[in-house]
Amino acid sequence: MFEIIKQDKETRARVGLLQINGRIVETPSYVVVGTKSEVKALGPDDIAATKTQMVIANTYHLWRKLKDGLNHFEGVHARIGWNGFMMTDSGGYQVFSLGARREYKDGKVIVNEHEVIERVGDLGFTRVTEEGVCFFDDGEECYLDAETSIAIQELLGADAIFVLDECTARHHGWDYTKASMRRTHRWAKRCLRAKTRSDQMLYGIVQGGPFEDLRQESTKFIGSLPFDGVAIGGHLGTKQKMQEVVDWCIPHLPREKPRHLLGIGAVDDLFNFVERGIDTFDCVIPTREARHRAIWTPEGRINIRYERHINDKSLLQDGCECFACGKLGTTKAMLADCFHANNKEGGYRATLHNVYFFNNLMEQIRAFIKEDKFLEFKNQFLANFQSR
Repeated sequence: MFEIIKQDKETRARVGLLQINGRIVETPSYVVVGTKSEVKALGPDDIAATKTQMVIANTYHLWRKLKDGLNHFEGVHARIGWNGFMMTDSGGYQVFSLGARREYKDGKVIVNEHEVIERVGDLGFTRVTEEGVCFFDDGEECYLDAETSIAIQELLGADAIFVLDECTARHHGWDYTKASMRRTHRWAKRCLRAKTRSDQMLYGIVQGGPFEDLRQESTKFIGSLPFDGVAIGGHLGTKQKMQEVVDWCIPHLPREKPRHLLGIGAVDDLFNFVERGIDTFDCVIPTREARHRAIWTPEGRINIRYERHINDKSLLQDGCECFACGKLGTTKAMLADCFHANNKEGGYRATLHNVYFFNNLMEQIRAFIKEDKFLEFKNQFLANFQSR
């Protein structure tokens, strides 16, 4: 299912082939978010035109949307109308979002390391037990456990699926994180037992918060189980802490299995974590920020503003071969006008460009790894990128 075809001589960066069901992905690769088995603003032909190799759909949102219709669901590939490699997450992060994140007004990444998180009353959005998780969504009580998550994902029919885990919040201390991690380990074993389909890869998830001893314990435990791949779960810390977390985990991961980093995908992150040996990433940055008037270029992120860009006749990115730039000739002025008029064409063209930009960057990274010039490319690219 996974083969390493080139190892960088100076770093842990590597190029690999991920294969299942006749679908082949060359890694490192960006996994574009398609929450309800659709990449917002893009059609199936657009997905292919943006060099997309992988899309991840959201188990929780599809489950809640389909409800009783889940048993008759045509599958994520048919729903999206695209025959590429697809993943589904487990629903665990949504439980965190509906629980600890809301109860403590907590976020995924620390903005200020010294900020004190205070609980917003006794809200009780979630109850995490050994059996599973009870939570409320739109006034309705929901229940999710390891077996249910796997059953849902098998019905959704993606090529790769994930175990149910608990994503701890940054206010959680060592004692709670340890108990949560070990419960997540027990859920992981239950997921392995529950899995019935042989045409889906199953990824285990490493947890342990920002604690080195717990991360190493979790990595060794998950790495010892017969998963097809291993993912590293969120740390709820700074970028520097996330790099530390990955550095703690990588030496203890099986070399022969693909490694996924959940919810990470900024430009500097891609370089820093590819260097550390990560193979795939999923993140909403390309699509969500496109809908919020931001485009990405090798020089940096540009916020399209009407007052600033309405007379700017330059392309979104000079020399870009994406459909928006190369075929439609989209200028910053065009985009500014579309966004100002609330014309959906703006979000469409910005999404076309952003998704292509990130996928094309990953393609370049793979090429430079093959030439043993990854660090040279990284340093050159980020020096120009960070100068803006």
